[in-house]
Amino acid sequence: MTLSYPRPHRPNHARRLATAVSTALLAAGVLVGCSGDDGPQRTVDAFLAGWRSGDLQSVGMIDPLGSKLPSADVAREIKDLSGELAATPPTLTRRGEPKITKDIATTTVQVEWTLPGQTRWAYDREVRLAHGGDDQWQVIWEPTVVHERLAKGDRLALRRDTGARAAVLDNAGQPLVTPRPVVRVGVQPNGVADIKKLVKDLDAAFKAIRPALVPGVDLTDLPTRVAEAEPGAFVEVVSLREEAYRQIKPRIYDLPGTKFISDKIDLAPTREFARALLGTVDPAQADDIAAHPDRYVVGDLVGHGGLQGRYDERLRGGPGLTVVVERPAEGGKLEPTGTELFRREPQPGQALKTTLDVAVQNAADGALRGEARRSALVALRVSDGAVLAAANGPGPAGENLAFNAQVPPGSTFKMVSTLGLLDRGAVTLDGPVACPKTFTVDGRSFKNSDNFELGSVPFRTDFAKSCNTAFAALAPKLGGDGLAAAGRTLGLEGQWDLGTDAFTGKVSTGGSPAEQAAASFGQGTTLVSPLAMAGATAAVARGRFEQPKLLIDPAPAKPAPAGEQLKPESVAALRTMMREVVTTGTGSALKDVPGEVYGKTGTAEYDDNPAHTHAWFVGWRGDVAFAVFVEKGGASTASAVPIAERFLRALPTS
Repeated sequence: MTLSYPRPHRPNHARRLATAVSTALLAAGVLVGCSGDDGPQRTVDAFLAGWRSGDLQSVGMIDPLGSKLPSADVAREIKDLSGELAATPPTLTRRGEPKITKDIATTTVQVEWTLPGQTRWAYDREVRLAHGGDDQWQVIWEPTVVHERLAKGDRLALRRDTGARAAVLDNAGQPLVTPRPVVRVGVQPNGVADIKKLVKDLDAAFKAIRPALVPGVDLTDLPTRVAEAEPGAFVEVVSLREEAYRQIKPRIYDLPGTKFISDKIDLAPTREFARALLGTVDPAQADDIAAHPDRYVVGDLVGHGGLQGRYDERLRGGPGLTVVVERPAEGGKLEPTGTELFRREPQPGQALKTTLDVAVQNAADGALRGEARRSALVALRVSDGAVLAAANGPGPAGENLAFNAQVPPGSTFKMVSTLGLLDRGAVTLDGPVACPKTFTVDGRSFKNSDNFELGSVPFRTDFAKSCNTAFAALAPKLGGDGLAAAGRTLGLEGQWDLGTDAFTGKVSTGGSPAEQAAASFGQGTTLVSPLAMAGATAAVARGRFEQPKLLIDPAPAKPAPAGEQLKPESVAALRTMMREVVTTGTGSALKDVPGEVYGKTGTAEYDDNPAHTHAWFVGWRGDVAFAVFVEKGGASTASAVPIAERFLRALPTS
């Protein structure tokens, strides 16, 4: 059907001019719309602006048969057709001037949607206009204006396909986190006989799992969740690794109302395995979606904490997106029509390759497993500084104390003080240095653990027996900045780039004579992390500082440069003394551990109460240097040293 509208009356001379121009242009087939105020492009632009804003009141609308349409109805239909994309209207761009054939103008419009993840979906559509009897151009509305494959009642909908999450790899290039079997333990409300008894029985069973679940399973809200759920629903309680489930299966399998679903979840080799460093992969939480609504939806897997959180975008890749057409079925429910309008294939994530060694990490986790206090163990490869293990306890602890603790190092710092004294020629291995019971500096009295005294003994004995008073007396020989300078040669206070957060230490400098005396044996204002002390220990074993390395790919952009070679004579003497700590000194519990172990114990006061102390041990054997820290661990010989022994005995010797 051809639309026809009466033309307004024009003066004869104008009519003759228009007829002549029209005749000339129509000979070419079309008339290109002019840019004047009465041209169709003004109406097109108003329509495109109204499409985006949802307000078409300034635009005349008709259907293909020429009947007028309320502008508000068209605006509402555009929104309905947009479906799940309605919240982000497309960018609409007129391409060139409208082409006019008699009373019909046609213009090409680019429709560009921005889909989640900044995905661009663009296509061209034609918008037709008719010249009305009121001398105004009106848009001919039909659903195909939005997309050529849409009909009245259709809706655009989004479907997301999650790409394969990439793995975090160990130093051999093998995935650390892979799909591993779990059992989802749940409750079906209509099968529960006594909810209070069920909660009590489940709680007792979960607490019997060894190693203990940390954090434990909180069942406080289970009665409420069960009461509010549909009778046949599966109310999930917890997902247990298969080995943990097998421990308690006889206790929970036949409890009235319990249900079990076998599944697979991306998990590390064990619950403890470098958990604080690696982080976890969990279903998207409400705060994840609220913070990144364009990135996550319900059901997505998201990295939380550690490397999984920091490199989540790299590991998860890009989700696939498909724009489909839905149509109301009987009852009004929208159902897919099978029509796909746009597809972006999911992009797989990129792997993260680390220096972690599975055997060393398992040894570190196992060494901390029996420790109830917060603790950490870091192991480095001496030859190149690779981080082989970063364990935190107790259990699968969430805080990475191994890298980020800021605590006094105690007598492990005598390793740093001794290097500074040796470099200055202030001490020798066998030169006598008195070890009195107490030593006073500016009115502040320093003493040794258990108030021991050695008298005048070779300095190597002061070191092996960890004599605080000897070091307090030697502090002036280091000068105001000598301790910090020695620490810097071992990498402390450096600008390290490991690809994750790490505290490299803060060494006391200047200060009063009493502060300098305290700092000489790791008290005062000096603070370190286990990683920083493991790095310093590895530097002594190696003969120069090399920044610890954790990530191989992507490699950190700005690792700290390697340090200068340490003075060979100073390092040789220090190594001798660290070996004697194990053979005849405070670390003698390790003397029967296979291989040559070097080390230094440390007990660090962390407040004004001398009874409140952290425990340390740093050392190396072969190509593995390590640091052990136990928060509020008391005497190092009772806590840190036994952990070191468990670690070394479990460590492969080859």
